[in-house]
Amino acid sequence: MRTALITGITGQDGSYLSEFLLDKGYDVHGIIRRSSVDFRERIAHLEGRPHFHLHYADMGDSMSLVKVVGMVRPDEIYNLAAQSHVQVSFDSPEYTANIDATGVLRILEAVRVCGLDQTCRIYQASTSELYGKVEEVPQSETTPFHPYSPYAVAKLYGFWIVKEYREAYGMYCCSGILFNHESERRGETFVTRKISLAAARIAQGMQDCLYLGNLSSMRDWGYAKDYVECMWLILQNDHPDDFVIATGVQHSVREFAYQAFSHAGIVLEFRGEGLDEQGVVKYIDPKLSAVNTKLSTGDVVIRVSPDFYRPTDVVNLWGDPSKAREQLGWNPTKTSFEQLVTIMVDSDMAKVAAEGAAMKVRTNLAEYLEKGIVK
Repeated sequence: MRTALITGITGQDGSYLSEFLLDKGYDVHGIIRRSSVDFRERIAHLEGRPHFHLHYADMGDSMSLVKVVGMVRPDEIYNLAAQSHVQVSFDSPEYTANIDATGVLRILEAVRVCGLDQTCRIYQASTSELYGKVEEVPQSETTPFHPYSPYAVAKLYGFWIVKEYREAYGMYCCSGILFNHESERRGETFVTRKISLAAARIAQGMQDCLYLGNLSSMRDWGYAKDYVECMWLILQNDHPDDFVIATGVQHSVREFAYQAFSHAGIVLEFRGEGLDEQGVVKYIDPKLSAVNTKLSTGDVVIRVSPDFYRPTDVVNLWGDPSKAREQLGWNPTKTSFEQLVTIMVDSDMAKVAAEGAAMKVRTNLAEYLEKGIVK
């Protein structure tokens, strides 16, 4: 049985990769941090399952990583741990550098210290943000990097230190240059999940308006569940190499919002430009009107806020997955853009409905207690 160690196992990608590897017959080990708040909801369904194990360590603590790597002695390591929010990197640049840059070095050194440098294969989760102020479209493995945020600069160090250890020590270590990949497990602060949740909440009368940044920003969005397969394929290749992981199809934030709201039963019309642009309700599904009587045509449900503009903003990310398709046999468009949006909105419509039902129960209970109906 092959053994895999996953950092960042509690995240979107880590949870999907865990499921994928368990189904492949792996013994899966994951690293989690000891903290005051322990978020495990994405992997809760896996705990207690045979061949799934969790260990405490931290990407900022080299000794803890050495201990876990030495104990598990994995055949494969997937380094998915990161401070992965671009906007947060402007607020916490030092922390981002410590985890996203030096953290990669700590993993590589842990493998060497434990004597696994010739037996353990390492996957590093890199990012399309490396291309930053893009110099060509679409972006491939040969496109020059121009990082445009503290997050991207930290990730660039991670990319180059992996390449250096591969060439200097003959280690099997690779980077997957991941373009935006989303899912129903995406964190709620990321723009796609922010949109799908808002569409569900506005449709069900639990939110009035969604505030976004640059609606014209272009992204190559894929489904995270498909992307973890490519991570695995990269480590099954005959020789270590770096690959772009993308769909090769590009859409704007505006398009994502239009698709999400449409699937929730609200057809939008966008008016104005720049900071004055608005998403206005053009049509409401009759079934939705019965659920939410407050929503009317002409209502403004999307506004642009300068608060969500970044000091430097990457506006045109578009990946070329040809190399992964041809050399690894990976299908980058297994899940289409429309299917991805549908999956996310359906999940959030159910989540919001459940939240609404729970809120109604609490409200009714409070009223009953106040009236002395129940004690």
